[in-house]
Amino acid sequence: MRSDRVKKGLDRAPARALMYGAGVPKSSMDRPHIGICSSFTDLIPGHTGMRDLERFIDKGVHTGGGHGFIFCVPGICDGISMGHSGMHYSLPSRDAIADMIECVVEAHALDGVVFLSNCDKITPGMLMAAARLNVPSVIVTAGPMLGGSWRMKRRSFITDSFEAMAQCRAGKISAEEMEGLEMNACPGQGACQGLFTANTMACLTEAMGMSLPGCGTGIAGSGNKRRIAFESGVQICELVRQDIKPRDIMNEKAFNNAVKMDLALGGSTNTTLHLPAIAYEAGVALNLDTFDKFSKSTPHITSINPGGEFYMEDVDAAGGIPAFQKRLKPLLEDNITVSGSTIYEIADKARIFDEDIVRPLDNPYHKEGGIAVLKGNIAPSGCVVKQSAVNDDMLVFSGKAKVFDSEEAAMAAIHADKIANGDVVVIRYEGPKGGPGMREMLAPTAAIMGMGLNKVALITDGRFSGGTRGPCIGHISPEAAEGGMIALVEDGDVININIPERGIGLAVSEDELRRRQARWVKPEPKVKHGYLLKYAKGVSSAADGAIFKRD
Repeated sequence: MRSDRVKKGLDRAPARALMYGAGVPKSSMDRPHIGICSSFTDLIPGHTGMRDLERFIDKGVHTGGGHGFIFCVPGICDGISMGHSGMHYSLPSRDAIADMIECVVEAHALDGVVFLSNCDKITPGMLMAAARLNVPSVIVTAGPMLGGSWRMKRRSFITDSFEAMAQCRAGKISAEEMEGLEMNACPGQGACQGLFTANTMACLTEAMGMSLPGCGTGIAGSGNKRRIAFESGVQICELVRQDIKPRDIMNEKAFNNAVKMDLALGGSTNTTLHLPAIAYEAGVALNLDTFDKFSKSTPHITSINPGGEFYMEDVDAAGGIPAFQKRLKPLLEDNITVSGSTIYEIADKARIFDEDIVRPLDNPYHKEGGIAVLKGNIAPSGCVVKQSAVNDDMLVFSGKAKVFDSEEAAMAAIHADKIANGDVVVIRYEGPKGGPGMREMLAPTAAIMGMGLNKVALITDGRFSGGTRGPCIGHISPEAAEGGMIALVEDGDVININIPERGIGLAVSEDELRRRQARWVKPEPKVKHGYLLKYAKGVSSAADGAIFKRD
């Protein structure tokens, strides 16, 4: 076992003495040493229930014949950090989490790891670490939150807080109504109720085969989630015995399956950052072109909040990810999973309990997948849009640019009623390097939707929350800070968007663009100290997944 390097032989007597000091019994020196990497924190509702799940994982590890060791990594709540300088740290935390896990697992020579995750950047950070370390691993996502309730109507976080905030500011709802919504939109533990980034990544982790069946949609705080946690602890010991490692599972077939599941569900555009980053660590080539290729042949077969009507609790009741694997089986590739069953075996055993939540392939909500990749002179390396959340009358749109060099400047203009239907809001210098950290633009998009501006598009070199809906196009690459075309846009320029044709273009002559390029001056870095400075110097383009390349 890997752990023999810290527990066997005369030379390891000091290490054993320290482990005995931590309470490890002598009998456990012959057991696999299993890390339980928890992201428990009181700061995030998606993670507040993890102390309970840690206990059930540890019980499972002991039952399976191992000895569990809990260690922790931090977590950031995108909803709480949204709309201010804290959001600079969200995406960078993904890579910090992967690095911290590498340090602990390698330093303590752990034989296997159960990763306990839930929210936006923590799950991909843990998957990146699993792929990089290639030590037997299982992911347990803590589960989605149940829907809230206010005035006998089911409520959700994005619609009933971010968008309601704009309605309150516009006088469409009262302060009393706003308080009622904010008190009831998030009723307890779990990841926000819709197919935002956290729940999207939980579903795709299961679709890749790195979680047990049912884990991706199993409700937070439920007995079912406890059982999944326990069985994951048992199963990690079996994976160690069989020497089944993450890269045995996370191969090209697994990533193709994950992308197709993402498109069928209509998941968050953040997956176009996270799946390529995980694939990079696994040694698998994955880029934006893969998303677009599969989008044209993978139908969108459900309608989940925020772009649709169903909540994650509905998806779970309808059969969860196995039900979607059953539907998508003709499009998926068979592959092994951490459960011991293959993708096809899981699909064959699955049951579909609602034909509207999990529609047949020949009766989809949309013929194409949820995400589209656009290219054009303003984004030669590509940009992404959640096309399943765009109204049909905005799939093709031309408008005049209103340009802002930060999210704060855009929000000030929106609040001052300076944005009108027919505009294309351009928010730049918010990319991985320029932000730094590629902040989510949920606050501007929610404000626009809440104010009823349904004929406004927004483009940015930043990114969007999984809760964003409408014609919002992110990840414009190259970004403004690298001299990308988005840095040259001026107020009044016409921007043409054609999602069905996968096009986006700035209607300005080449001669004029050359003149603007000659005048452009690279701006001073916004941050000149700390982790964000280091991040900005090393991070790659959003088109690559905003990763730290080793070559």
